Parts: sequence; C-alpha cells; structure tokens
Amino acid sequence: MKIVLFCILGVLGLGLTLVLIALLRTLLTPAKQSTWQPKLDPAREKLYGEKLRDMVRYETVSRAGDPQREKFLGFHRLLAELFPLVHEKLEKTEIDGNLLFYWKGKSSERPVVLMGHQDVVPAEGEWLHEPFSGDIEDGKLWGRGSADTKCSVMAFFQAAEELLREGYVPEQDVYLSSSCTEEIGGDGCPKLVAEMERRGVRPFLVCDEGGAIVQEPIGGVKNYYAMIGVLEKGRGGLRLTARSNGGHASYPPKNSPIARLAKFVARVEKKDPMKVEFEPEVRAMFRTLAPYGPFYLRLLFGNLWLFEPLLKKLLPRISPQAGALLKTTIAFTMQSGSDALNVLPQSASLTMDLRYIPHQAMEESNAVIRDLAKQYDLETEVLHANDACEPVSIESDAYALVKKVIGQVFPELPPCPYVMTGGTDARFYQKICDACIRFSPVVYGPAQMKGMHGLNENIDLCSLPGAVDFYKTLIQENR
Repeated sequence: MKIVLFCILGVLGLGLTLVLIALLRTLLTPAKQSTWQPKLDPAREKLYGEKLRDMVRYETVSRAGDPQREKFLGFHRLLAELFPLVHEKLEKTEIDGNLLFYWKGKSSERPVVLMGHQDVVPAEGEWLHEPFSGDIEDGKLWGRGSADTKCSVMAFFQAAEELLREGYVPEQDVYLSSSCTEEIGGDGCPKLVAEMERRGVRPFLVCDEGGAIVQEPIGGVKNYYAMIGVLEKGRGGLRLTARSNGGHASYPPKNSPIARLAKFVARVEKKDPMKVEFEPEVRAMFRTLAPYGPFYLRLLFGNLWLFEPLLKKLLPRISPQAGALLKTTIAFTMQSGSDALNVLPQSASLTMDLRYIPHQAMEESNAVIRDLAKQYDLETEVLHANDACEPVSIESDAYALVKKVIGQVFPELPPCPYVMTGGTDARFYQKICDACIRFSPVVYGPAQMKGMHGLNENIDLCSLPGAVDFYKTLIQENR
C-alpha cells in the first residue's frame, strides 16, 4: 500500500513539476501583438473596385455536366477589355473555357504560377444586394465571386497589367492560370496542368486561393494574420445503403433501413471513429500564433510538448473548425428512402462528405467507415475520393519567398502556416510542383467568411490595392 501511495505521489509531483516548467516558459516568453491594419487608398480602391464590379456582374456559375464554354468565352472578352496589355503582350491559351497566360521572363529556372478560378457557386436566397449586382456600398463590393475568387483574378491580372505598362520584364517566367470548373471539382485545371506538362514546365511556386489575411484566425488571437495554406486535406464522397424487403408501414419491423442508417449516424455523432492527431503543420500554426494570444493560449499552445494530449480531447469539442485540423471529418449531407408516406423502403441511402487528414489518409478512413457500416448491415460505395495533398515545407525557398513578400507589402502582419480544410484547384498542380501555396492576399473578416458560398458575399475594397501589390512584388522578388 505504501508503495502504491508513493508512486501516486511521485506521479503527482512530476505532473506539478512539468506544469511549473510550462508556466515558467510561458512567463519568460515575450507576448506579441499584431498591429497591422488595412491602409486606405481611395483612388486605387475605386479603380480596382470598378474592374472587379464588372467581373462580378458577369455571371459565371458553373454546373456539373453543363460546360457552358460560350459563357466563359464571353467572360474572357470582358477580361480583354479590362486588361488589354495582358492580352496583347502575353501568350494566351484557352482550353474549354480555362485560361493560361504565359509571360516570358529572362529565365525559365523558377517559373511561378498565379491562379484563381473564374467560376462561382449558385446564388440562392434573399440577398441584401442582388448577387450579381456588383454594388459598391459602405466600403464593400457585394456579389457572388467578389471574395471567391474574382478578387484574386482581378488582382494578379492588374498586377501584370501595371508591370507591363512600366515595360517590366520579369526575371523568371510567369503564368496566369484560371479554370472555370473549380467549384464543381471539374477537369478544367487538370487540362491546364496537362498543357504545362506538355511544355515541360515545372513551377517553382504555385500561389492559389485558400489562406488569406484573416481576422482572429482562432478564438482569442486578435487582429490580422497572414494565414499561408501549406497543406490541403483530401476529400471523399461515400454512400451508405440499407436494404430490406419493404412492406406496409402499419406493421413495421425492427431495424428497418432508415432505422439502421439512423443508428449508424448516432454512433458516429456520439463517438467519432477517426483518430485525432496533430500534424506537424498544425503544431507549427499553433506555435506561431501562441505568443499573440492571451496567457492561457500562450500556456497551452506554447507548450504542446505537455498539453497536446489535453488539446486533442478539448479542441474538437470546443470548435468544429479547430477539430477539423486534427482529424478526418465526417459530414452527413443527403438521404433518401421510400417514395410514399405509408411504405417501408426496400432501400434507403445516406451520403457522407469526408475530408481526409494525412495521418489517417483516404484508404484508412474509408476502411474505418466500411468496417463500422458492416455492423449495421450497410453497404458502402465510394462515389469519389482524392487523398490529402503533400504539405509544403515551411523551410522551403518558396515558402520563404511568400513570407518575404508579405513582410514587404504588409509590414507588421504576422505570417503563419495554415491547414486548408476545404478544397482548391492547387491540388492538381502538385503533380508538377512541390510548393503549391494557398494564399490569397485579401482581407477576410467575419463578414467575408460568412458570405463564402453563402448569402451576401462581399469583399472590402481596402483589400484590393494590397492584393495587387502582393502579386507585383511576388513577380519582382522571384529572381
């Protein structure tokens, strides 16, 4: 008994010692503060806002199974009006509505690809401003595509336009890439990548959407941060089907198809079957942000060596966004059953959207679902799936270049690695590029995050001059 008590006291003493060490390390680590604020430039905001307004007014909704190439060719004619020098001086390639511009530099050793998509998602519901109005009011430009991602397309086209007007010749080759199928996961970007492969081009850096200048990236970390996407989760669509002989609803049996599906959902909701781990990129993100938070965040995130097991349990319960950084997520999206109120279905189905994390990749995650589904006599079908992307090294020259440009264009704005939980076209470029960085140099506050794929999408006009300057500086600094 004395030995057990001695062991318990020893463990408690060790635990207290470790906590005291963590407290001391936190007290000795200087707290930091992000002081960057968007700078106003009314003349440039007006010029860029009017160009973006015209782009938003041109409806470019993409729909699966309906290529609508002529519609996108019309959008290209608008781009030619807005950016005449780009279209006059650069080599243009159009493939089924997808665009690739080549700007020959003095060298082809370190080509850079600047990209953003032309297409947008449908705009439904009641909007404060009509979704394709491009209204400018209260310092914002309103409309579908204003933030996702016609703002980026406008900015890198305008950056090239201004440099061409100055007679600038880039040190390295530059490509402007824009697909028209990103929102439907289509084959537009793969066609552009195939063209680059045909030419033998292997980019040094691809800069796409994903991260941005985000206000309060995690709760308690105030002001703005440049969140640089270095890892993109994979995505899969799975369908579960339950079968039976059907029958009349007046004498229902136990474990009908819908009941089995419901039990499966309840099991997943009650006890998530996916493993929770910290990816190296997530650790880097939390370590970077820790000094900018209040004391409790500096203590927890600044001492992951001690508190990581606790955070694995707490973060998924506190925040869905934080939880998505630590595991493969499961979202139930669509369901179907009987066609009549009083008829038991012979089959009922449920679809799931999975976002794969590298430590539990596509095959393993799908196997977890398949094995669990068997316990409820459910069939599993994989509708589509692509694995998580290879992360970009935060020690790479490409990442260092992006950080350097952020420091030059947005002084006092802290850069931070970030894990993308959504999907981008950049994943297709990973076939030919080791540094596909997801960073759009515009400000995304709560209003922009809420409007993404939702109601009242908008962008702050004060974002636009900095976005143009970022792309100009990136081109100039890539030597």
